[in-house]
Amino acid sequence: MPVFQTGALDSPPPVQSGPDRRASDDLPVSAGRSQRFPGAFAAHNIAVQPQAGHNAVRGNRGDSMTSGSEAIIRLSGVGKWFGDFQALKDINLSVAPGERVVVCGPSGSGKSTMIRCINRLEQHQAGEIVVDGVTLDEDDRHLAQVRAEVGMVFQQFNLFPHMTILDNLTLAPIRVRKLSRPEAEKLAMEYLERVRIPDQAHKKPLELSGGQQQRVAIARALCMRPKVMLFDEPTSALDPEMIAEVLDVMEGLARDGMTMICVTHEMGFAKTVADRMVFMDGGEIVETSAPADFFSQPKTERARLFLGQILGH
Repeated sequence: MPVFQTGALDSPPPVQSGPDRRASDDLPVSAGRSQRFPGAFAAHNIAVQPQAGHNAVRGNRGDSMTSGSEAIIRLSGVGKWFGDFQALKDINLSVAPGERVVVCGPSGSGKSTMIRCINRLEQHQAGEIVVDGVTLDEDDRHLAQVRAEVGMVFQQFNLFPHMTILDNLTLAPIRVRKLSRPEAEKLAMEYLERVRIPDQAHKKPLELSGGQQQRVAIARALCMRPKVMLFDEPTSALDPEMIAEVLDVMEGLARDGMTMICVTHEMGFAKTVADRMVFMDGGEIVETSAPADFFSQPKTERARLFLGQILGH
């Protein structure tokens, strides 16, 4: 059997990486970079240990709720360049186990680049990123450890179109976690039940609506039992009537205590789910606050302008 990390499996085509990449371009593997981790598995390509539960320490919504040593995710002084363009500037962010962080900001603000750096779909060039005690560096073993703990859902679904939904969900657990097929199928059906589409298990992706495909993508990530879920504009490619069904699944994950970082323009979702809002602009974290404070009394003129535009004020 081919080694999973070598990219022996077919994957959706990569897309261009660079400073002008919009959220719609954020597929798992950037053009011109190593194809070592195929697109459909870039966010969860190695074995994930069963989650030991979420021991979130809740504080006031918007507080960091953790010291750097207690954080499950910590970015310190992170910088990222595309050629001469600096996409991320001195990013400092800590996320506690069980915390839900919503990242917002105008297009080109660095939101997607930051979230992609957390599981090294983009490589940071300055500063430090630590996930569950493991530092992201040049050591491939560390990358494997980090990706073992982090699931990711993108704007595009990145499902294998020639495979059934069930096979999409079981492929990584069988190849990577070495589950037997019956074990993997049982796990897959549990998560399809959770996202409320078990009846779609034997269909192909193109037979499903966009909202259903995105719920499959969420279920596929969950099949690897991650400690952290990253969501990069998961509803922006969906028709309005399909958005609610995906947000409902994400809200369920939040209620269950999943650590989540969500890049989204869905401000209603942010008000409902977020413990903390992070506003980015120009590659910087401009403002961090509790949702109630962010939406009622933004601290900066840039945040006020953004909210005025996105909320239609």
